[in-house]
Amino acid sequence: MEHTPRAAWLAEAAHAAEQQGAGNLLRVVLIVMVVGCVLTAWFLLRGYKRKDD
Repeated sequence: MEHTPRAAWLAEAAHAAEQQGAGNLLRVVLIVMVVGCVLTAWFLLRGYKRKDD
């Protein structure tokens, strides 16, 4: 295995990261979806806690 200078390795890593595609977008969409599901469940389930005296 040949020795690669640190600057060249960082340049190659940055170039590869640009070609990854929609990774960050997918992460954001998944996080928003999970948060939305939790908020929807909380909103729907909080009505069942109320006591009708």
